[in-house]
Amino acid sequence: MHTLVPFGSPVYSREELVVEFGAAFLCAEAGIENTIENSAAFIQGWAKVQQSYKRLVILAASAAQKAAGYILGR
Repeated sequence: MHTLVPFGSPVYSREELVVEFGAAFLCAEAGIENTIENSAAFIQGWAKVQQSYKRLVILAASAAQKAAGYILGR
């Protein structure tokens, strides 16, 4: 059974960071450049929820890079 994670919780914000980084990576790969400001704002907002900001951002970007690579067949 899947347990729902409350909106805005640390776990939820970690997942949102991965999603937003992944979207930014995939948009860049596709040549879609007009979303970078929105992505940066979302990433900054979700990262503020976390205590370990610098480490979290690195881990989220790494996970997103792996996911984007998988989607792109790399």
